[in-house]
Amino acid sequence: MLGSLALVLAVAFYLPMTLLAPLKAADAVLENPVVPPAAAARLAMPGYGGTAVGAIGFEGLLAQSGSTAPLPMASITKVVTTLVVLQAKPLAVGAEGPRVTMTAADVALYHHYLALGGSVATVRSGLVFTEHELLELSLIHSANNYAASLAVWAFGSMDAYVVAARAWVASQKLDSMTITDPTGIDPADAASTADLVRLGELALADPVIAPIVSTASITIHDVGALSNTNALLGSQGVDGIKTGTLDGAGANLLFSAEHRVGSTTVTIVGVVLGGSTHAVIDADITTLLTGVFSGFHEVELAKKGEAFASYTTQWGRTVTAVAQRSASIITWSSTAVTAAITASPVTTGTKGQHIGSASFTAAGRTVTVPLGLAATIDDPGPGWRLSHPGLIVGSP
Repeated sequence: MLGSLALVLAVAFYLPMTLLAPLKAADAVLENPVVPPAAAARLAMPGYGGTAVGAIGFEGLLAQSGSTAPLPMASITKVVTTLVVLQAKPLAVGAEGPRVTMTAADVALYHHYLALGGSVATVRSGLVFTEHELLELSLIHSANNYAASLAVWAFGSMDAYVVAARAWVASQKLDSMTITDPTGIDPADAASTADLVRLGELALADPVIAPIVSTASITIHDVGALSNTNALLGSQGVDGIKTGTLDGAGANLLFSAEHRVGSTTVTIVGVVLGGSTHAVIDADITTLLTGVFSGFHEVELAKKGEAFASYTTQWGRTVTAVAQRSASIITWSSTAVTAAITASPVTTGTKGQHIGSASFTAAGRTVTVPLGLAATIDDPGPGWRLSHPGLIVGSP
C-alpha cells in the first residue's frame, strides 16, 4: 500500500518536476580578441609658422607642429564671414538667394582695399549680384571688397557684422579666434591652427559653402572669368578650402582632401600658416598629405562566423557565439583598438539567436558587431533529465 502511494507521488510530482523544470543556464566563456596596432605614421611637417591636420570623425588633431598660439588668418577670415552671413541670410542648396545692388559705398570699399594692397574685383554702382554670387566672389576669387559688401549687406554696417561674427565664434567655441573685419586684411584677425581645422570642418559641413570652395574656376557677369586662388584643387584629392596672404604674415592655406581607405573615404582637414609663398606651402602640403594618407589603415575587427565566446551546457553540448557580420575600422597611425565582449547566459536557443556583442573602440569611435549562436542548443530530453535530477533547477 505504501509502496503504491510512493509510486503515485513520484509519477504525480517528481517526474513532472524533473521533466519540466528549468535548466541551469550556461555562462559564456569570452574570447577577448587582441587587435595589434598598425604602424605609426611618419609625417614631414613644415618647419615654419604653424601646421595642424585633422580628419572628420576622428577625435582631436592627427598632427600639429610649429606655433600653437593664434597667428594671422589673412583671407581665411572670409570663411568665417560666409558662415556668419549664411546664419543671418540662409540659402537653400541650389538657390541664388536675394539680389543685391551695388552702390557708391561698395565702390568706395573697392578703392579702400585696393589702396591697402588687398585682392579686389571690379565693381560699379548699379551692378546686381545674388547672395550666392557674392559668396563665390569672396571664397573663389578672395575679393576683399565683395566680402566686405556681403557683410555690410547682411548686417547693415561693418561694426554690426563684427559683433555678429564674434558672437558666432564664441558659440562655436573657437576660443583662440579674433575677428576685427570680414576680410582678414587686418593681422589682428587671428586664430590657432587647431581652431582653424575646426573652422574648416564647419565650412565643409555647410551644403552651400562646400561646393563653392571646391570650384576651380567660374565666370560671373560684369566681373569675368575667375580662378580659385587655391592652386592645389584637384591634386591629391584636395577639394578646398581657402587661401590667405598677408604682408608680414606670409602665405596660408586651409585645405581639405578626400582619401580612400579600403571601403571608406576619409576627409582630411588641415591648415598651414606663415609660409614664404603659396608655391612653398603648396609643395609642403603635397608632401604632408602623402604621409597623412599612408598613416590611415583599415583594420579588420571581425569576420562573419568568427567565434568570440563559447558555451558548454550541463549535458555536454558546446556551442560558440559568432560574429553575425564582418567589420573593420579605419585607424590613424598606431592608434590602439580595444575590444569589449558581452554575452548573456544561455540554456537553449536557436542558431543565429542574438546573445551579445563585440564592441571595438579606437580614438572615440566604436564599431559594434552582433553575436549569435553558431548552432541550435536543444533541450537535452527526458532521458538526460531523468538521469540527472540533481542538476536541474528546482528539482528535488
